[in-house]
Amino acid sequence: MKKYQQALLILVCLTVCSQNTSLMAQNTELPYAEIPEAPKKYNACTVAARMVDGLGFRYYWATEGLRPEDLNYKPSESARTAEATLDHIFGLTMVIVNSVKGLPNVRPMTDIPTTYEEKRRRTLLALKEASDILRNSKPRKMKDFKVIFQRGDNKTEYPFWNQLNGPIADAIWHVGQMVSFRRASGNPLNPKVSVFSGKLRN
Repeated sequence: MKKYQQALLILVCLTVCSQNTSLMAQNTELPYAEIPEAPKKYNACTVAARMVDGLGFRYYWATEGLRPEDLNYKPSESARTAEATLDHIFGLTMVIVNSVKGLPNVRPMTDIPTTYEEKRRRTLLALKEASDILRNSKPRKMKDFKVIFQRGDNKTEYPFWNQLNGPIADAIWHVGQMVSFRRASGNPLNPKVSVFSGKLRN
């Protein structure tokens, strides 16, 4: 009887541990391994959200599985390393999410993650947050999504138009650099990535 109770206790413990591990995996799963389902309606906010989703998907796969030698790679002595490029993309991402949250971008920027894993995680989560806010906003709100830079007491504001040709387009540009860098450092992008469908090909 005692052996039966011990076996039952072990079984219960294993089940609970398994459930906790599954929950932890769900909670730590990063967005943009696949592009989210498209919005049902076309409007200013949903189109902007889809642009951010496209950036998120490209970033996810451009930065998936980078090694130390990939992060340290730079194409020339005067160029940025891949890791410095990730820092820049992180900064652009903060401009994107701060815009839709109505927050200023305080300069100089101080809260930059120091590890590749944390930088990647925070970039992807910020892009998802920006997309969700845009997707669930009314088009009339676009005029409120200003890009605000603040340095000391000086504050400068720009309309969302600048967000499109500035940080969003710039971040996509630099994600393309990451794809080029990792190919040059011997760790090319997963060939199954389809940026058209926003999924991995079978």
